[in-house]
Amino acid sequence: QVQLVESGGGLVQPGGSLRLSCAASGNIFSINVMGWYRQAPGKQRELVATVTNDGSTNVADSVVGRFTISRDNAKNTVYLQMNSLKPEDTAVYICNLRARHIINLDYWGQGTQVTVSS
Repeated sequence: QVQLVESGGGLVQPGGSLRLSCAASGNIFSINVMGWYRQAPGKQRELVATVTNDGSTNVADSVVGRFTISRDNAKNTVYLQMNSLKPEDTAVYICNLRARHIINLDYWGQGTQVTVSS
C-alpha cells in the first residue's frame, strides 16, 4: 500500500505564494505519476499538475505560468510551488500518486486547505 501526506497549505493574500509538499511512503512502484488535484465546495475536482517519475510535467491552463510542479524521487516527494495566487485558487489541494501498472492504481492524500483572501 501507499500512503500520501500533504503539508504546506494555509491562508495567503492575493498575489502571495505557497509551497505544497506531498511525501509518499509504502510500496511505491517506480513507474508512476504524482500530481495535485484541487476541489472547492460545490465544484468538481480538477487536475492541477502532474509529474512523471522521469520528470515530465503537465500543468493546467488555469495555473500555467504561476504554478510549478516538481519531485524528488529520492525522497518520494512531490512539490507544488504556487505563485501569484488568486482567490479562485482557493480549494482543498489533494495529492495523487498513480502507479502505472497494466491497470493504473490511484492513491490519495487527505488534502490540505489553501485559502487566498485579503
